[in-house]
Amino acid sequence: MADLRKILGTLGFTDVTTLLNSGNAVFDGPREAPAAIAARIRAAVAKKLGVDAFVVVKTAKEVAAVIAGNKLGKIATNPSRLLVALVHDPKALTRLEPLARTEWKGEVVQLGKHAAYLWCAEGILESKAGAALLKNLEETGTTRNWATLEKIDALLKR
Repeated sequence: MADLRKILGTLGFTDVTTLLNSGNAVFDGPREAPAAIAARIRAAVAKKLGVDAFVVVKTAKEVAAVIAGNKLGKIATNPSRLLVALVHDPKALTRLEPLARTEWKGEVVQLGKHAAYLWCAEGILESKAGAALLKNLEETGTTRNWATLEKIDALLKR
């Protein structure tokens, strides 16, 4: 995470804070399209660390909207088993519509305006809906569990 903080600093971002060893960071920077920022970060990480990691950048307002859009709170009793799919362009969520219409044993996929939410009662690693979600996201998004997203939101509100 020290390497990530350094890379973000060299890209001109300030007040960089990373979250554990999760690959997540909160930072300030010039106003620029989030997808453009993500592309710059991805290229820098690949060049400096040799890791090609898909990057999604969200503003504090966008993260708050993702938090507010979660309608699975009543059934999702364990935040580490609630997965959130984040995308650059919310239109990419339409690729996940068939998953939301599918009956999953012990699992629920819910599409929101800003993200997709997946409740994995038996755990994310065992989730068939989770595997399908990741396959359908391809290079359009990434996932975080709810506990991580809440920590990111808290950092953004500091």
